Amino acid sequence: MHVITADEAARLIRDGDTILTGGSGSGHAVPDALMAAVERRFLAEGHPHGITSIHPVGLGDRGDRGAGHFAHKGLLKRIVCGTYMDSPKISKMALADEIEAYTMPQGVTSQLVREMAAGRPGLITRTGLETFVDPRRGGMRQSPSAKDDLVETIAIDGETWLRFKPFRIDATFLRGTTADEDGNVSMEQEAIYGEMLSMAQAAHNQGALVIVQVKRLAKRGALPAKSVKIPGMLVDFVVVEPTQTQTFFTEYSPAYAGELRIPLDDIPPLAFDERKVIARRAALELRHHAICNLGSGVSTGIAAVAAEENALDLIMLTNEQGLIGGAPSGGLEPGAASNYHAIVDQPYQFDFYDGGGLDIAFLSFVEIDESGNVNVSRFGGMVTGIGGFVNISQGARMTVFSGTFTAAGFEFAWPGGRMAIRKEGKHRKFVRRVGQLSYNGAYALERERKALFVTERAVFRLVPGGVELIEIGPGVDLERDVLAHMEFRPKIAADLREMDAAIFRPERYGLADRIRRNPQPPRSKRLAEWVAARR
Repeated sequence: MHVITADEAARLIRDGDTILTGGSGSGHAVPDALMAAVERRFLAEGHPHGITSIHPVGLGDRGDRGAGHFAHKGLLKRIVCGTYMDSPKISKMALADEIEAYTMPQGVTSQLVREMAAGRPGLITRTGLETFVDPRRGGMRQSPSAKDDLVETIAIDGETWLRFKPFRIDATFLRGTTADEDGNVSMEQEAIYGEMLSMAQAAHNQGALVIVQVKRLAKRGALPAKSVKIPGMLVDFVVVEPTQTQTFFTEYSPAYAGELRIPLDDIPPLAFDERKVIARRAALELRHHAICNLGSGVSTGIAAVAAEENALDLIMLTNEQGLIGGAPSGGLEPGAASNYHAIVDQPYQFDFYDGGGLDIAFLSFVEIDESGNVNVSRFGGMVTGIGGFVNISQGARMTVFSGTFTAAGFEFAWPGGRMAIRKEGKHRKFVRRVGQLSYNGAYALERERKALFVTERAVFRLVPGGVELIEIGPGVDLERDVLAHMEFRPKIAADLREMDAAIFRPERYGLADRIRRNPQPPRSKRLAEWVAARR
C-alpha cells in the first residue's frame, strides 16, 4: 500500500479508463476528493479524456460535487449509474446527447459488482423485466448515443430472465474513515457501507487500481480486526483527506455513524402541509412488525411521522443502502438513518429485497397512467434515473406510491379538517401514458403484487385493467377536484369512501394504536401456528 495525494491519484487515470466509484447520494462515503482531483487535472491538461463512470447510486450535492466533477464534455464519455438526481449537470449532458447515458437499477449495479468479483458471467435476475430496463423496452438507455447492449434476455427453464453483462474496471475510487499502515480500512464514521468490499475485490481481481480516500491514518495493528471493511491486501493506494465530512451537508452525526441513538424528539416533525398529509395517509398502511422500505421523495416523510407518533419501534423501516430499523433520513440526505438496529452491505440488502423480503414498500411517483404504470425516471425535460425503485417495487408484496395529485404551483389549506384547494397545479400527473416505464402495472398483477397510489386528495389502487379510485378527501368534489384533472377516467369503487379525517388536522392522529391493531401476519406457517397456540 502506498500513501499518495489526490492529485497524484488523478494522474494514474488514463484516457478511456473506466472508474468504479463507491458511496451514495449526498456524500455518504463518497470519495469526493478523488473525483475533484480528476476534474482539476482535466481542466488543466485535457486529460484524462473519454472516461466511463460507473456507480450504483447517484452521487452529488445537486450542484458541482460528486458525479458533477465529471460533467465536462470530453472528460466523460459514458456514465452508468442509478440516478442523476444528485448531479443535474449529468442529466443535462444526457439530454444534449453529449455522453452515452444509462441508468441501471441501483441494486443491479450493486449485485453485479459482487458477481464480477467472483468472476461470474454477470448478474442474472428478474429485476427490470417489462420496464425501460428490459432490452426489449429500451435497455436502460437515456441518450441516443448509448448504443451498446448492457443487458440481454435469457431463458432458464422456460422463464425469461435478464443478464446484466460484466464490465472492465481500470480503477476504483472508494472511501473509508481510517487506514492503517498496511492499508486496512475501517468505516466507523461513515453513514453507509455500500459495496466497498465487493468493489475492491472486483477491481483487484481484474488487475485494476484500488484507491481509497480516508480521513486519517493509524499505526499498523491499531484497527480492531472486526472493524476492517476493506482488507489491506486489496488496497493499492490511500489518499488522506483530513477535511472529509460525513456527507455533503453534515460534517458529522454520531447518529448516522451508529455511535449513539438520539431522542425521538430530535427528529424534527414535518411541517403541516400536503407532504405531511400524504405521508400520514401512506402510514395508515403500516402493519405491526411489517418490514418496510422508504424510498426517496415524499415517502421519506413516513419516518418523521412515525417518530412524531411514537410508532417507530412498532415497525421495521429499512433503506436500500443497507440500514435496518430506526428512522431513515429524508430531505437532501436519503440513504442515511438514525437509531438503526443494524447495517449491512448494500448488495445483501438488495438480495433480501429481490427475494421478496419486503412486506410494504413506500415509493414516490411522478406519473401514473390508465394502465397503472408508473414513471419516476424521465419526465419534464429531465433524466432522473431509477435508483433502487425497480428492485424495490418489483420485489415488495405491496407498494404504496405517494405524490401530489398535480404538480407546479398548487396551494392547499385544511380549514376545520376539510380540504380546500386554493390553487390547482399546472401539470397533470395522472396521464394517458407515462413518459418512461419505471413500473409495469400489468406485470405487477401477474406476479400477484399489490399497489396503492396515495395523494393529498385521493387514493387509488391497482386493479386488473388499470387503477380504481377508492377514497377522496373530506371537502373534495369528485368531478371538479379529481376527475377533471386526470387524462383518463379511472374505475370508481362501488364503496368509494372518504379519506380518514384525522390526517387533515395538525394534531397527532394515534398512528401507534392504529398500527398495533393491524398486525403483519407471520410469513412462516409454523411460526403462525406457534403464535396461535400461545394465544
